[in-house]
Amino acid sequence: MAQGTGSINSDYKDWEWSADAGERARLLQSPSVETVPKSGESQGDSLGATSALGAVFIVVNAALGAGLLNFPAAFNMAGGVAAGITLQMCMLVFIIGGLVILAYCSQASNERTYQEVVWAVCGKIPGVLCEVAIAVYTFGTCIAFLIIIGDQEDKIIAALVTEPEGAGSSHWYTDRKFTISITAFLLILPLSIPKEIGFQKYASSLSVIGTWYVTAVIIIKYIWPDKELAPVEIPTSPSTWMAVFNAMPTICFGFQCHVSSVPVFNSMKQPEVKTWGAVVTAAMVIALFVYTGTGVCGFLTFGASVDQDVLLSYPSNDIPVALARAFIILCVLTSYPILHFCGRAVLEGLWLRYTGVTVEEDVVRERRRRLLQTVSWFLLTLLLALFIPDIGKVISVIGGLAACFIFVFPGLCLIQAKLSEIQESRPVSWWAQVSYGVFMVTLGAFIFGQTTANAIFVDLTA
Repeated sequence: MAQGTGSINSDYKDWEWSADAGERARLLQSPSVETVPKSGESQGDSLGATSALGAVFIVVNAALGAGLLNFPAAFNMAGGVAAGITLQMCMLVFIIGGLVILAYCSQASNERTYQEVVWAVCGKIPGVLCEVAIAVYTFGTCIAFLIIIGDQEDKIIAALVTEPEGAGSSHWYTDRKFTISITAFLLILPLSIPKEIGFQKYASSLSVIGTWYVTAVIIIKYIWPDKELAPVEIPTSPSTWMAVFNAMPTICFGFQCHVSSVPVFNSMKQPEVKTWGAVVTAAMVIALFVYTGTGVCGFLTFGASVDQDVLLSYPSNDIPVALARAFIILCVLTSYPILHFCGRAVLEGLWLRYTGVTVEEDVVRERRRRLLQTVSWFLLTLLLALFIPDIGKVISVIGGLAACFIFVFPGLCLIQAKLSEIQESRPVSWWAQVSYGVFMVTLGAFIFGQTTANAIFVDLTA
């Protein structure tokens, strides 16, 4: 174990995790990160191959995604540009702080994935809650991805068959439920079944280029708007002070890259907390510019009438926007299998731990169980996506879980790590760090509670 781990929570060993931890850790690595051995295996070979610049790109890759489509609507909910940017800037301080805390705790516990760090530092109960939260979060995100596919295909089909804007589908083969289903069965399901997903890392890079293109289109469309675009009402203040918090799920969903950040940190050539702090600061600033550019320009273009998915606000026959829709579909098609893979791996780990069966003993039944898990996951997400047509409703739910990954679990890890230190006296810096951890847990719990309650009583019952 690395230095400083002598008093880290020992409950992590209670379920005999160490017997096959290496295999499960490998399953949960980010597809774009090279797996490296733990320091106990070979000190000379334990360093990763990712440079600091490469780590910046991977973290930006993890943060940017289809969630940017919801940012203009989030600015509208927050009450305008000033409120939206202020909220982002305030949250960004804690988002970066959470990433640094995870690196610190990963180094202290010598663990290489998010859930393993929580297990090792905080113990069994927070570890199980973390894994369940990851499974639910990835499940909800997969639903959001299928809804996005339906949104974009509706517009593309409307342009191809020259149907009037807002008109219902006149043919069965252009019906939203059919197009989502056929796309999912032909493209997403086959990509989700394989045991390994490393082959998707190149497609994932292409999807990142797509998100940058979407941002560029939205900015250009604001600077040079269409002549047919009518003047719109631009809110300059929130309807109520509580309305500002309704934008938090979107911001948390957009900036949540914490689950995949721990493997990235451990893949670096020099996995040092100070270097990592510079890496994540640069990455989050880049993500901030992308999300702010999309949010501000999309909001100022359509004002209070902006859709939850901003691309739906543009006309179907706009060619640059149509290309942006195609890029978003590509992004989602490659992202769904990766998110499903992570969720499936967490469920597999929970199953093996509860049954007490090692990976080696369970090889024969793994394929059958993987197929059952994949098909069940796929059908459930597809069914829910067909009957929840608004991406904003899904993000309002999973955004609260994203707040747990950004604030609650890192805060708990920091508190437990500092409490585990053996010191004769505790200086002011120690108390400051514990207080920071308590504040993060409190903030994350507030965001989770507020957004979840709002989602249940407002969005889902509307």
